[in-house]
Amino acid sequence: MTAIARWIRRRPPRYSAAALAWKGFRGQSWPRVWRDTDLKRSYDAVVIGGGVHGLATAYYLARNHGIKNVAVLEKAYLGSGGSGRNTAIIRSNYLTPAGVAFYDRSVQLYSSMAVDLNINVMFSQRGHLTLAHSDSSLRTMHWRAEVNKLQGVNSSVIGPDEIKKEAPSLDTSDHPRYPILGALYHPPGGVVRHDAVVWGYARAADHMGVEMHQQTEVTDIICTGGEGPDGKGPGGRVTGVRTNRGDISTPVVVNCTAGWASLISAMAGIRLPITTHPLQAAVTEPVKMFLPTVVVSGSLHVYMSQTDRGELVFGAAVDPIATYSVRGSLEFTEELAGHVLELMPGISRMRVLRQWSGLCDMTPDYSPVMGFTPVDGFLVDVGWGTYGFKAAPVSGEQMAEAVATDKTPKLIEAFALSRFESGELVGEKGAAAVGH
Repeated sequence: MTAIARWIRRRPPRYSAAALAWKGFRGQSWPRVWRDTDLKRSYDAVVIGGGVHGLATAYYLARNHGIKNVAVLEKAYLGSGGSGRNTAIIRSNYLTPAGVAFYDRSVQLYSSMAVDLNINVMFSQRGHLTLAHSDSSLRTMHWRAEVNKLQGVNSSVIGPDEIKKEAPSLDTSDHPRYPILGALYHPPGGVVRHDAVVWGYARAADHMGVEMHQQTEVTDIICTGGEGPDGKGPGGRVTGVRTNRGDISTPVVVNCTAGWASLISAMAGIRLPITTHPLQAAVTEPVKMFLPTVVVSGSLHVYMSQTDRGELVFGAAVDPIATYSVRGSLEFTEELAGHVLELMPGISRMRVLRQWSGLCDMTPDYSPVMGFTPVDGFLVDVGWGTYGFKAAPVSGEQMAEAVATDKTPKLIEAFALSRFESGELVGEKGAAAVGH
C-alpha cells in the first residue's frame, strides 16, 4: 500500500475525489446526501418547491430559528426547475436602493456558503461588466454606480481601455455597429456552481431534521374562513395542503415555486401579477480560458461567462411570448450567436454544444413578490424572473425570519404584494431585464 493510500485510509476527506475513489476501490457505495423519509400527516411548516429558494428557506428555518419539523415538497427532483437551468451569475449592482441592499446581502451569504454548508460551491468572484453602447446607457451606468456606492457596494464606470484589460477578447474599437463606450464594473460579481448550492442546502437542512419529499406534487391548498369557495381568499387561513401522496396538516405554507407560482397561489385564492415566459440559454464546447469576467450587454440582449471547464455560457432576455413551453429554438441560437460575435468576433469558429430553457415568472416592475398574503399562514417567495438564483440565500434567510417572527423583515418590505395596490413599485427593469 502506498503512502497516499495509507493516508486516505486513515482520514479520507468526506466528499473529496480521493475519498470517493477509495470507496469505489473498497466496493462501497457513495454516501446519500439526504434521507428518504415517509411523509408525515402534520408539519409546523410546508415549503412548496425544492429549488434553492425552498431549500434555503427550510435550512434557515432550522438553523436560525430552531423550526425543524418542516417538509419541502417537490413534484420532480430537487433542483429540477430553474435552480438547475440557470447560468449561475451572482451580483448586487442593481438600480434601486432596496434592490442593491437585498442582493448585496445575498452576495455576502454566497461568500461564506462553502464554510457554512461544508461544501465547495465554487463561488468565483471574477468581476461583472455591464456594457454601455450609447450615451443614455452610459448615463444609466453612472446612475447605478452612484446608487451602489451609497449602499456600500463596489461598482464604478470604466472606459474602453480598462474594459479591454478586464476582458481582452472584447472588441472595444469604434468599428462595431454598437461600439462599447463604457461599462459598469462590479468586482464582487461572479459565478457559482448551481447544483452544488442545491446539494449543499439540501444536505445541511436534512442534517438538522428537515424532510425533503421528491415526487410529491401539491394539488391543492386547504384553507378555511375565507370569502371564496372552500374557505379560500382574503380573510381565510391555511390549514394544510393536498398532495398526490395524501393530505398534510400545517399552519404555514410558503410558495417558493418558479414557473408555477401563480398556479400554486391560485390554490389559496391569491391572484399574482405574474406572467410566465421561457428563458433560453446555450453553451459552447470547452476551450482554453479567454473570458475571465462576466459580460452583459443590455443593448444587444446578451450575457456570457466562461465556466471552469472552459465552456462559454450565454443567454438573452426572456422569450417575448408568455407560454409554459420550454422548447429551444434555432431562431434564438442564431440571433444570440450573432450578438455574441458582435462583441467578440474572434470566437466565430467555436461550436455550440447544447441549449436549454426554463420558465421565468415576470412581474410588472421586474422585482419579486415576497412575504405575507391576505390568506393567513400563506407566504410567497415568487416572481423572480431571470434573476432568482442570485437571490436564493438572502430570500431563504428573510422568508425564514418572516415565518418565525410573523413579521415582515425590513430587507424585503419593498417587495410586498401590496405594492401593486399602493403603486409603490420597485422599478428594476434597468438592472434586471437582461443584466444577469
